[in-house]
Amino acid sequence: MAVSNSLTISPRKLRSDLYSYSNQDNTKTPLVISVLSSLIDRTLTRNQRISRRASPASSTSGRSGKTQIFDCREIPDMTIQSYLERIFRYTKAGPSVYVVAYVYIDRFCQLNPGFRISLANVHRLLITTIMIASKYVEDLNYRNSYFAKVGGLETEDLNKLELEFLFLMGFKLHVNVSVFESYCCHLEREVSFGGGYQIEKALRCAEEIKSRQMIVQDPKHHHHHHQFARVLL
Repeated sequence: MAVSNSLTISPRKLRSDLYSYSNQDNTKTPLVISVLSSLIDRTLTRNQRISRRASPASSTSGRSGKTQIFDCREIPDMTIQSYLERIFRYTKAGPSVYVVAYVYIDRFCQLNPGFRISLANVHRLLITTIMIASKYVEDLNYRNSYFAKVGGLETEDLNKLELEFLFLMGFKLHVNVSVFESYCCHLEREVSFGGGYQIEKALRCAEEIKSRQMIVQDPKHHHHHHQFARVLL
């Protein structure tokens, strides 16, 4: 399928970007952002169709009150692609962070079957999972207050989202090599045409990625204060 980007992305390009991405040259937006945004957009479209067919009573009966914390006050006028690009622009989180965030989103939906990704909750879910995934994968991280500014939230709101997410997940945050590999393969299939693409067995687990990111970064650069375009969730 075509990814919602003018750039043509092949499974080979995506795999190379996922496993050869350099933290020393992180000005280029990782390809996984375009692939992930395309996948989420398709999920949103499918869930909107399901909601239109369902009666109002049945569409809300299965929802947990706890998951409604992810609903925005107003639906943001920002595409998934733009929001993910904004997060990358200000945090420089590597490709593996987005893969692990994708694992967390899928795991969250499985553990909370009444929850459906929608335009009302997807932005808050993304900033929460990316922040938590960054803490899991990377050694140097920004504070929650910084992620809150990037995501368009108050720090207190993001703290609550993080805590609620962890409990709703049962604190199941570990991502082993086979899980990481399977989700990378799924993202590769997302951009393959006709299927049948043979994926090389050169994949690394999140723990290995983390161990290779122990290059000491300049703290002054890492905590540089950016001017933010205003976003409110």
